[in-house]
Amino acid sequence: MSTSTVTGSTVTSSVTEIVVPGVVEPEGLVVRTRELPEPAAGQVVLRMEATGVAFAEQQMRRGKYYDQPPFPFVLGYDVVGIVTATGPGVDAGLVGQRFAAVTKTGAWAGRLLVDAAGLMPVPDGVDPADAETVLVNGITAWQMLHRIAKVPTGATIVVLGANGGVGSTLVQLARHAGITVIGTASPRHHTTVRTLGATPVDYHDPHMYQRITDLAPNGVDAVFDHVGGPALEQSWQLLRKGGTLVSYGTAATKNDTGNSRLPVLTSFARLATWNALPNGRSAHFYNYWAGKRRTKWQARLNEDLTQVLNLVAAGHLVPQIAARIPLSDAATALTLAESRTVLGKVIIVPDPHEA
Repeated sequence: MSTSTVTGSTVTSSVTEIVVPGVVEPEGLVVRTRELPEPAAGQVVLRMEATGVAFAEQQMRRGKYYDQPPFPFVLGYDVVGIVTATGPGVDAGLVGQRFAAVTKTGAWAGRLLVDAAGLMPVPDGVDPADAETVLVNGITAWQMLHRIAKVPTGATIVVLGANGGVGSTLVQLARHAGITVIGTASPRHHTTVRTLGATPVDYHDPHMYQRITDLAPNGVDAVFDHVGGPALEQSWQLLRKGGTLVSYGTAATKNDTGNSRLPVLTSFARLATWNALPNGRSAHFYNYWAGKRRTKWQARLNEDLTQVLNLVAAGHLVPQIAARIPLSDAATALTLAESRTVLGKVIIVPDPHEA
């Protein structure tokens, strides 16, 4: 729901948003309508065209995401939308233009306030849902592949969860760069994983790591691991000399109780220990927000997203959209994303009367 009223010279808007009130199941999410303030200095109002469900929201509703805000708050890690108003000090010419933004929270809303400095342009020829699908996922995949691991053409890599949002994007970016990919996925997704260009391996197979070793007996140049946990060491053992392990999640511990920071800190410690070994291999933990205080951080995001969106526009990268679900039915979107049955990303779109 979004309506506007004029009181004196002030325009106010009624906006619908999705609140997580505490540690709840997806059906415990609250659909709330409130008044959206006018944009402050340096802000814009963004009308949501597409947002989505990432691992972050799945963990936040459990109270398990590293450094999440206290309950209650509005979910939504990233968003694509149209600027409808600008605050003081912001170019009014932005109104009517489409941008992407990474918010960490707050994007599951019909409209939201966003810092203008964090806006990243989206080409007119790219569908908003496509752009949303490769926003954080695409930047993450691009930076891990090209900035951290720096995988060269002709190399061989392993992508765990090749059917997921980051994984399916990473497979396509790697194949476009002339890199051979071994991707793990449920058998139901093997046909699609092959279509994306990877050799699939069943991640339910208790001998999965041996299957990968059989395909690459001399080791691989990089492993991209979102699972973490005890099996992280097996990912490390897949590397050849000079290879790189990039850990970017702790999905294996998502249902564990206790301190939400412990799995991440444990991974940091293990990776640091392996990095100290004199074996020519390296290990990294990818953090999207690392370096945020540096002046070049946002410029690097813009540059990397531009690269990704150019590949989308050219047809070299096909965003994998699992479903498009209206905002007011966000609980269904979250449930579907958590089912571990989907290929790609679950996208949340405006309700029909707001589109």
